Amino acid sequence: MFHTLQVIAIVVVALATALAVAHALELPGKLRLSKDAYLIIQTIYYPGFTYGGACEPLALIVLFVLTLLTPTGTAAFWLTVGSLLALAAMHATYWIATHPVNNFWLKEVQLKGAGAGFFAFDPLHRTGPSGEPDWTALRDRWEYSHVVRAGLGLVSLVLLATAVAS
Repeated sequence: MFHTLQVIAIVVVALATALAVAHALELPGKLRLSKDAYLIIQTIYYPGFTYGGACEPLALIVLFVLTLLTPTGTAAFWLTVGSLLALAAMHATYWIATHPVNNFWLKEVQLKGAGAGFFAFDPLHRTGPSGEPDWTALRDRWEYSHVVRAGLGLVSLVLLATAVAS
């Protein structure tokens, strides 16, 4: 059972990381786009990346359980803790830096059901900017937050894989 949980953890952490890496790899090309082209491109991520994003909280849960089941004081335990912390930082980066910008990109999209609820959710209860925000500042915040997320996801994955191999 323990080894099965380790494999499941690697898979869900890899899937969560893959989404952030995909966004990070798009950065150079997307920085060349005009405002109109960029705003059109941003709407293509819904709903696909939203569904894939479910891997992130699932990975946090699986890593937490795996941490509880890993013998304390071992290298594998501390590597798993490190993996969990890196993934938690990746997830926090989404809610702090990335998520607030999504509402600007999706303001013209008619969201329904769970997607509408997800994008309306703001755990920090922020209010949007008044007037028309600087789209390049929002673009840079969104794009570079995914570079940070990709880095944190890769750290989490490497630590987890090392824990499993040790």
